[in-house]
Amino acid sequence: MGQKVNPIGFRTGVVLGWKSRWYASKHDFADLLYEDQRIRDHIRKHPDAKKAQQFRNAGIARIEIERTRDEVKVVLYVARPGLIIGQQGRDVEALQEELQDLIGRRVNLKIEEIARPELHAQVVADDVASQLSRRASFRRTMKRAMEQTMEAGAKGIKIQLAGRLGGAEMARREKQISGSIPLSTLMADIDWGFAEAKTAQGHIGVQVWINRGTFGGDNSDGAHAQTGKTSKGPKRTYKR
Repeated sequence: MGQKVNPIGFRTGVVLGWKSRWYASKHDFADLLYEDQRIRDHIRKHPDAKKAQQFRNAGIARIEIERTRDEVKVVLYVARPGLIIGQQGRDVEALQEELQDLIGRRVNLKIEEIARPELHAQVVADDVASQLSRRASFRRTMKRAMEQTMEAGAKGIKIQLAGRLGGAEMARREKQISGSIPLSTLMADIDWGFAEAKTAQGHIGVQVWINRGTFGGDNSDGAHAQTGKTSKGPKRTYKR
């Protein structure tokens, strides 16, 4: 089962919090959900090719969205925030105005720097995909990415590539594993990321699993989902 279930969705609501935090009625829920997807697609797949490459190089680990009655708060967790902020904050202000025009609401955009990008699967997947797009050797790229992640303190990492690897005529899959990846253990802090490398022969899919230990200590993924649950009452005692 662990190979077929998204590790993020498997743990969301149990040990991980949601990446979109808001409440809506049944009438508005679908529209707001589609709005969240448009915000994420605009940031990750910017229509301007120059800005799209700039944001890709920034290393966006995840995008969290919170809604209030007055505004939409968008938080970007980035490895290199300077590429998004720009000189004197011009680029981040321009991006905020673009998002406001896109959804027609007031947007509050925040940029948060992540401490160790090598431990975030989405950043690693984007980095591997960018190197494959520049015609780098896929085996050397996978090996280098795994070494950097393990040196950063990860308990395990798995990288899987799928497509016409090395320009071969027939598509295939290649994967490398280092350390332990307990996919079915809910308390294991497994991060997952996916990216696509656009090559002359076609697209190559990149999946990355990173084991960062167990939940319970310092967690960089926000509030622990268990804190949002109602506490159970004391057990009833029966007198004989």
